[in-house]
Amino acid sequence: MRFLPAATALFLATTLGAQAQTTPTRINDHNAHTWLMFFSDARLTERWGVHTEAQLRRSEVLAGAQQEFVRAGLNYYAGSRLMLTGGYAYALTHPYGEYPAASRFPEHRIYQQVLLRDALGRVQIAHRYRQEQRWLRRPGNDQFTYLNRTRYQLRLMLPLNSTGQLQPKTPYVVAANEVFVNFGRNVANNIFDQNRASLALGYQFSKSTSLEVGYLHQLVQQGNGTVFENNHTLQIGLNFNPDFRRQADPLPVPASE
Repeated sequence: MRFLPAATALFLATTLGAQAQTTPTRINDHNAHTWLMFFSDARLTERWGVHTEAQLRRSEVLAGAQQEFVRAGLNYYAGSRLMLTGGYAYALTHPYGEYPAASRFPEHRIYQQVLLRDALGRVQIAHRYRQEQRWLRRPGNDQFTYLNRTRYQLRLMLPLNSTGQLQPKTPYVVAANEVFVNFGRNVANNIFDQNRASLALGYQFSKSTSLEVGYLHQLVQQGNGTVFENNHTLQIGLNFNPDFRRQADPLPVPASE
């Protein structure tokens, strides 16, 4: 099953289109962040599992608050290469940067996700398609605003061992890019929401546990359409993916937000 050509074409077209969006009054705001992350996909049965996630996102390297984020979902394993997920997420975003929000604001989110796995030689490939229904209470508003957002992530992982398989005590390199696009009647100036490009070094400690440390460039277009955040981010992520079946499948692809 080969999803790479079509998905890569979509990824490149969307990314180039997003990067082409410029305005005469564009303002670039550069920030230094740190994201501390935990991901878990627990396999309960042959078909079902549970996703849990928590992230502490800090601004000014570590000194200030950027966002607290949690997510939970129910996984359905439709096949060895296909996983479907639906769930809920909550985020509390704080003012940060040179062009901050007026105050912190909460967001409730429902999401649906398709994860497709593939391989090209030694490279393990993951395509993630996510649809989000979002309710944000913007600063100064008593009511929540409803927004739709769609996301596509391409993730490439290369084990650094002689077998080319992700096994315990194996280092690996992972690169990823994800495009976010807003749509619906409540979207004004930022149909392109953001792009996340990352590169990390990981280590698979055991069959269920791995750690990744890397760099993320997060390009965010604020709602006014003129301010573009360039968030240079240190990411530290712990993945814990236990398998409670009697006969466990090979290692899952490590998770990533």
